[in-house]
Amino acid sequence: MLIITKKNATGEALDAIKGYLTDHGFDIHQSTGANRTILGVIGDTDSLDEREIKALQGISQVIRIKKDD
Repeated sequence: MLIITKKNATGEALDAIKGYLTDHGFDIHQSTGANRTILGVIGDTDSLDEREIKALQGISQVIRIKKDD
């Protein structure tokens, strides 16, 4: 799963997103650009509710990566 932040996402919003993910047992790979941050969520993300993540402040997009069979 990839989580892309909004351009104006604050540090506090990013910390809250990362806290939510780590509290749910996931590791994170963070890539910070000039305008946005992309979080790669590491682990079995089937249990994550996209709607709940999208409701967090500072989120622009949530992309679920499909598993190969």
